[in-house]
Amino acid sequence: MSRTVGLVIPAFRPDVDLLRSYVLALEDRLEPETILIELDEPCGETLAALEHLPATVDVAPDRRGKGAAVTAGFCALETEVLAFVDADGSTAVESVAAVVDRVRERRADLAVGSRRHPEADVYNSQSTLRERLGDVFAWVARRVLSVSVWDYQCGTKAIDAGAWAEVASHLCESGFAWDVELLAVVDALGYRIEEVPVTWADAPQSTVSSVGTTLELAGGLLEAHHRAGRLRGDPVHESIGRVVPEAAPVLETLAAESHRRFVSDDE
Repeated sequence: MSRTVGLVIPAFRPDVDLLRSYVLALEDRLEPETILIELDEPCGETLAALEHLPATVDVAPDRRGKGAAVTAGFCALETEVLAFVDADGSTAVESVAAVVDRVRERRADLAVGSRRHPEADVYNSQSTLRERLGDVFAWVARRVLSVSVWDYQCGTKAIDAGAWAEVASHLCESGFAWDVELLAVVDALGYRIEEVPVTWADAPQSTVSSVGTTLELAGGLLEAHHRAGRLRGDPVHESIGRVVPEAAPVLETLAAESHRRFVSDDE
């Protein structure tokens, strides 16, 4: 019997026509039980354009960040497999299916889409600056972390719900560094990770800032390395953890924000 799949799409100022067509194609190919669009800081026109889709739209009035949006979506799902894709449609639908199937068929606990894998097909490549920064980050990450993949940041991943239940409370990154932290924590907890080459095309309308995001990722990489070390019981990282305050888990931040909104609305 096929395992149920829930799909989360974090979105901030999306191209609504592209997102609509992507959702319909994903629904047709994957037949997920749930598609959840986690929409940050939307305008009325965006909300209206996303009506009548085979998806639930969860709206946050402020920009939470990609990591917080995906975390919120995953925690709302009740399926056996949890997956997310970027709203810009960069990963081909067939490739999304390939990533999801690795977990649905129990071949991996976490399946990671990869643009940089030697067998990946990449079209409309990123700007030279973004591509070089991405290459450098992946090279450094392979030498800092215990988990070695070609691509830590591709916006298509799927995870087993049981693994997510243990992993979620250890994630502290709310932005783009969430991806690399996810891999580091999943690896530290001993779950199986498989990298899947994808067909991918750059989205020129991306809201990602090349230099700003790279700096965020660099800090996130060091935090992920430290957090994974503590989970493994490394004495050096245990000592650092006793001196340097840990960041709050994303789950706690989301809960606090939800409580704040509830109190504000009640008033």
